[in-house]
Amino acid sequence: MPGGSAGPADVDLIERALRGEREAFAALYSRYQAIIYRFARSMTGSEAIAEDVTQEVFLTLMGNLARYEPERACLSTYLYGIARNLTRARLRRERRFVNLEDPVALASGSGTWDDSAAVLARAQDLASLRKAIVRLPSRHREVVVLCDIHGLSYVEAAGVIETPVGTVRSRLHRARQLLVAILRPDAASPSSPRPRRGQLG
Repeated sequence: MPGGSAGPADVDLIERALRGEREAFAALYSRYQAIIYRFARSMTGSEAIAEDVTQEVFLTLMGNLARYEPERACLSTYLYGIARNLTRARLRRERRFVNLEDPVALASGSGTWDDSAAVLARAQDLASLRKAIVRLPSRHREVVVLCDIHGLSYVEAAGVIETPVGTVRSRLHRARQLLVAILRPDAASPSSPRPRRGQLG
């Protein structure tokens, strides 16, 4: 996670920012801006919305910095949570949710774990994959973005979306089934390697 990178710890930067040091907040922005932008872009499929959401995330952080409790969640988890809420609200306003026509029917009888791994491992066209991810229902899209694109663990993702780890696991399994249905590979070899976390970014 970015908070473990070289340089001052997040908590130290937050304390300095609360004392009015602009450079400290700028350091936090520099540390997390890229991953929040990538998350928002993957969730919305729009660079413009992702830029807006990223700015809103850090404005929200600035306004709520004194209320952030590091013992409850690391800063990255806190920021992902803000970004998640903002992207969902933005998409609701603009009615940009694009769900599968019939995700239950499309996924039934297909999309085993190995099939899903093959789709993700074999996808050569990342643009097509990103478009497929945007077509997922939001609750399935967010776990794919968090776990498969951003490399969060199930526990970390559960902290972001405030749901049990088991729910993350089941939603991610379902999301991979739906991706198989959307991408419709000609063949999916069960022996294909499982994609490593974070390789889709």
